[in-house]
Amino acid sequence: MGYVTSLFAHKVVAAAGGRVDAAAMLASVGIAPDDPWDAGKMVPAERYYDMLERIADQIDVTDLPVRTGASMRLDEYGALGLAFKAATTLGTSYARVERYARLWTSVVEYELRPVTGGTLFILHRAGERRLGMRLSNEATLVSAVAIARQVCPMPLAPEEVLVRHPAPRSIAAHEDWFGCPVRFGAELDAILYTDEVLGRPNILGDEGISQYLTSHLDAELSEITREPPLVMQARAAIAQALNEGAPKLAEIAGDLGFSARSFHRRLSEHGMTFQSLTEETRRDLAEGLLRDERHSLAEIAFLTGFSEQSAFTRAFKRWVGTTPATYRKEMARR
Repeated sequence: MGYVTSLFAHKVVAAAGGRVDAAAMLASVGIAPDDPWDAGKMVPAERYYDMLERIADQIDVTDLPVRTGASMRLDEYGALGLAFKAATTLGTSYARVERYARLWTSVVEYELRPVTGGTLFILHRAGERRLGMRLSNEATLVSAVAIARQVCPMPLAPEEVLVRHPAPRSIAAHEDWFGCPVRFGAELDAILYTDEVLGRPNILGDEGISQYLTSHLDAELSEITREPPLVMQARAAIAQALNEGAPKLAEIAGDLGFSARSFHRRLSEHGMTFQSLTEETRRDLAEGLLRDERHSLAEIAFLTGFSEQSAFTRAFKRWVGTTPATYRKEMARR
């Protein structure tokens, strides 16, 4: 299960104002009305999306993501917000987000990608593009610009904002707030900046303070034992693709919004290859399916990407040291 910071839940309910029952909405994601606004407190992502959809049932949410994201303040992000401020340039600030986002979410991965005309700050979030996720993605993109404006010495506007899902009934509020074109139905969720903008010095940039803060963030990051969001997303995408045969790196990378080269590099940073991750996913999926008597061995072979049951049996014996049939019997006796 993925998690997001409870700060966004507080913010979106506040942005909705008195038009919704704030206490009930917060309770639906496990937040008591008097709980402090703590970016470190996490809530399940799916429950957060459910809450957004309940709000959408009650009010017009066309510009709700804009108002929510625009209300974010760096001081609310704790050490990460301070590190964003202390970075010497805006590009370095966004590099902090790219590296340390795992401290407040397990469902989003960020990437800085050089392209013609500048650099994209990309939001990667796998899963069904349900309404709750779409609203969350819009709010996240807005918040990324909101915090950037808090460190820039001059007015800031991106070159373009890209959003993967279809446009809401009006995008006037989005384009007015970003101050640039917003293109819905794009291939990525991303913000395009010129390199000149990303190279601007921050108002409070300080190299010494920045290094001090990042050393603490590195220590905090090292204590996180959950699997990196990219790896979790890749596992899910691989598992979904297996019933069509062994998935290809380029196909999974595309599903997650990465280029093949960038996806390979990000997996390498986590000490993994696509081949090893696919193998692990197949094994984990096979073991889980074998515990369910409703699936025949032939079906499990198909669902784990094997064209023949004999090939599945050989692979499973290599993984576990026993055949699928024997493994199933042993699990049934426990």
